[in-house]
Amino acid sequence: MKLLGAAAAARRADSKGLEALDLLATMVAVVEPQGDCLFANAQLESVIGVSRRTLTKRPLHEWLREPAALLEAVDAVARNEFSTRRFEGALRRAGVGHAEPLPVHIIVSQTERIGGRILVEMIEIEQQTRQDREERVMGQAEVTKELVRNLAHEIKNPLGGIRGAAQLLALDLPTPELIEYTQVIIHEADRLQTLVDRLLAPHRKPHVVGDVNIHEVCERVRSLALVEHSRGLRVQRDYDASIPEFRGDREQLIQAVLNVVQNAAQALAERIEQGDATITLRTRIARQVTIGKQRYRLALELHIQDNGPGVPEHLRDRIFYPLVSGRDGGSGLGLTLAQTFVQQHQGTIECDSEPGRTVFKIVIPLP
Repeated sequence: MKLLGAAAAARRADSKGLEALDLLATMVAVVEPQGDCLFANAQLESVIGVSRRTLTKRPLHEWLREPAALLEAVDAVARNEFSTRRFEGALRRAGVGHAEPLPVHIIVSQTERIGGRILVEMIEIEQQTRQDREERVMGQAEVTKELVRNLAHEIKNPLGGIRGAAQLLALDLPTPELIEYTQVIIHEADRLQTLVDRLLAPHRKPHVVGDVNIHEVCERVRSLALVEHSRGLRVQRDYDASIPEFRGDREQLIQAVLNVVQNAAQALAERIEQGDATITLRTRIARQVTIGKQRYRLALELHIQDNGPGVPEHLRDRIFYPLVSGRDGGSGLGLTLAQTFVQQHQGTIECDSEPGRTVFKIVIPLP
């Protein structure tokens, strides 16, 4: 049977203790058969909002909305009725702003390396759903990228032939009226060529890596947005100054953030006219983040929030697809390119939208 993540880590724990469990992105505790908490990992500390010293002074089941379910599962596993027991629960959290318990999937397991005590692993249901969605989106993006690249190459070659033939034909036509038709062909061929070049741009330009300060990126984008919309739009800052520099392509990240901000500004057109449009650039540190099945100790979160009408429901699952646009005359490439540039930094970008509030969240691993 394939080992669970926390159970496998516990089995690998050596005589130095259970420090290996601190490396997991899920919440893990070691309990006595009667429910007393002997150990809590860093993620459980972080989510509940209290120190592990406080956690180990109380039975673990007291942090659940329905403690009887955990007590019953721990007792059954301790008596060897089951090697593993799974169920859904709700975890209480300390501190202000956590009135609602957190829905979690709970796994109670036997372990041999920790003296017959019981391992309890809790996974945020929303986190699991988000990870599944990220994996699906990244897979779709790879397929779409390959399709677009192949399609663009197939279009580019005939376009050159069409344009050249139109130029040659113009030399032999007797009247300006007929020559005008060839100019239409040349103009449209050039327009399609520009579109193809934009589709291929992320794969052509070399990745120029250097030290990047995300707040310098945000300030550059902010200044460009305010130059374009000098009235009616506020671009607010909400920065975490402790975020360190990281290695990346500064120009790609500027373009990615700029594309998202420009997309937001276009959605805010009516509010800009009214004078109450707002875009907020917010940076935060995220801990124990999993991106594409790889876990990172630290990650940068950049939230780009606007107070516009929101993404239409029929477009929410497709907004990062190429040539999908929610406005007339849009190329549908801005968000696709933003996603490509973010993914080239091993990051993800996702959107959460409702009327009056749309948030694009960019997550990039930090060293």
